[in-house]
Amino acid sequence: MFPIIDKHRTGEQIRMLMKRQNITVKQIQEYLNLSCVQGIYHWLDGTSMPTVDNLYALSELFEVPLDDIVCGNRKYKGTRNICDSNRRMMEYYIRIVKVA
Repeated sequence: MFPIIDKHRTGEQIRMLMKRQNITVKQIQEYLNLSCVQGIYHWLDGTSMPTVDNLYALSELFEVPLDDIVCGNRKYKGTRNICDSNRRMMEYYIRIVKVA
């Protein structure tokens, strides 16, 4: 299978990183100097992808490597996918915070 970027899972990953760091769509718009927030919402719902420059800037904003933002259809070391692992960790974190 030819490796491709999964836009929907990448959007979910961006949303998860935003939630983890309490970053709003408006803050991303201002950080990236975008004219409107609509494009960001398109990223989040998987309609489109950020440009490479915007992905790089997001990695700086979130303080994570690009690999932690972009999710592909390729599996790593067995059946676990990095984005799936990150999503599971975030779900555990949210559960712990709600209990505390």
